Amino acid sequence: EAHRLIEECMLCANVCAAQLLLKSKLPVLYRVHDGPRAEKLSALREFLGELGLGLPGGDDPTPADYQAVLKKVADRPDAPIIQSVMLRSMTQAVYAPDNIGHFGLHYEAYAHFTSPIRRYPDLLVHRAIRGLLRGKARSAQLQRVRGAPRQELRHHYPYDGADIAAAGQQCSVTERRADDATRTVVNWLKCEYLLDRVGEEFAGVVTSVTGFGLFVELEDLYIDGLVHITGLPKDYYVHEPAHHRLVGERTRRVFRLGDRLNVRVTRVDLDERKIDFDLVEDAGKSRRGKHGQGKPRHAGGTRTAQDKRSGRGENKPRARTREAARPRTKADATTESVPDSARRKGGSAGSDSGKQQQRATGDKGKNKSTRKERSRKRR
Repeated sequence: EAHRLIEECMLCANVCAAQLLLKSKLPVLYRVHDGPRAEKLSALREFLGELGLGLPGGDDPTPADYQAVLKKVADRPDAPIIQSVMLRSMTQAVYAPDNIGHFGLHYEAYAHFTSPIRRYPDLLVHRAIRGLLRGKARSAQLQRVRGAPRQELRHHYPYDGADIAAAGQQCSVTERRADDATRTVVNWLKCEYLLDRVGEEFAGVVTSVTGFGLFVELEDLYIDGLVHITGLPKDYYVHEPAHHRLVGERTRRVFRLGDRLNVRVTRVDLDERKIDFDLVEDAGKSRRGKHGQGKPRHAGGTRTAQDKRSGRGENKPRARTREAARPRTKADATTESVPDSARRKGGSAGSDSGKQQQRATGDKGKNKSTRKERSRKRR
């Protein structure tokens, strides 16, 4: 509760600062957040429609429409999954001189005046407010200290529209870079923690579904890893992005966002910051090799529809999805139809033909020796 109280006070301070600067008509940096894009909105409505829900607002829903859906599903067991999908439908917030409001927070104007991490946009907002306080222009929104010297605005805030626009682009880029650096360190620490726990089993929740597998977050540890599609029960899996699920073509088994699974930690790579899990079936048997061998196929850690952004796990499995299952040529089809056990023994589709060739050669030699014996008898 204390944490929430502090957060609310910070939000109020940021809103007040933004409203003051908006009335001053100074070129400043606002924290803006646009509404969802058309393709994300369509996918969200398709997902909600399957659950018997709908998002009002037509082509331009408001934050109130989003909030209405969240209130409606608050008591449902799948409420966290629905909330997660709705958040992923939104765009990322950026710094910009043009105030378009903050969709996610439902504010008409928002700026970073105070935050747990001091950023350069905060400093620009402080300079703008200081310039107004020390400036010569009168304002009903300001309460100045008596006797304080008045100075020109440019003395404290020497920026024009072009300067602020460039600063907004730079700050947005460096913010993403800082987030990536933070994520890299956190992922490394998570890998270090699990390094000595390879082979242990944990309960987890599916936090992302992709064409190459499932990302599962371990309960209570908040560490996620990849269950590669080759580690799922044998089947051809069809990825349905709008529904956030994998569907087995033969068994019709479904793995979807929010499913609770038991997994085993099989591989941890500190250098690559990658973690691999195996799905633990009821029989308690893993469908992949020995623990700790080889390298994992993705970067572990929080995800982020970013990671979901970084392209990890792009190595697609063979003969698991429809795309991977289709042989490229007839020769490939012949090669792929050979059992792995036969390959390990040094055999293949040609190994049996080799044996037959040896037998044919032996019979041919035997026929030659028989003809020689007959000729000797005749002589």
